[in-house]
Amino acid sequence: MPDSPVPAARPTRLILWRHGETEWNRSGRVQGQIDVGLSATGREQAAAMAARLAALRPDAIVSSDLRRAAETAAALADITGLPVETDPRLRERHYGQWQGLDIAEIERRWPQERARWRAGDPSPGCGIEHVGDLAERVAQALRDVAERHAGGIIVVSTHGGAARAGCGALLGWPLDMLRTVGVLSNCHWIDLRFDTALGWHLRGYNLSG
Repeated sequence: MPDSPVPAARPTRLILWRHGETEWNRSGRVQGQIDVGLSATGREQAAAMAARLAALRPDAIVSSDLRRAAETAAALADITGLPVETDPRLRERHYGQWQGLDIAEIERRWPQERARWRAGDPSPGCGIEHVGDLAERVAQALRDVAERHAGGIIVVSTHGGAARAGCGALLGWPLDMLRTVGVLSNCHWIDLRFDTALGWHLRGYNLSG
């Protein structure tokens, strides 16, 4: 009798989940790496979306150490009973002198740097983290967690810009391609999978169910 075929290894699946809404999101204030918590609406979003993500039966939860991401991850941990691993490499882009300010004030004080940022300059000045550095630090955190939980489903609670940049780096996108991809809505996610035949591939973007 011939040997039975060896089953293919289960692909590793990463769900990059943007945190729920904060009051600063609502008011258009730049957060960057300032530690802002969720608003009441954000907590409701996290609870609703956590119930949907729990249905995927995740094997691990990993979070940025900033409060808005950690509180979002906690909503899923409450349902699944899984611990939350934290990794500061999953933090949002550092926005230098812009952090804590609204767009109108930034436009008034740094019009040239703001124009460069809007044009896609990866390092527009004002102490803003180079988008290539952001992409690589987030991608390395994602590679590490995927290796630790190979073959599993991992929910990563992070930030909109961090998720987009890390996703692009895993997929091998050039930096200028990031501008062609929309920002994740609060509490929506990206679905990425890895297997030995295809490497990393994108299965969905800005998902909510």
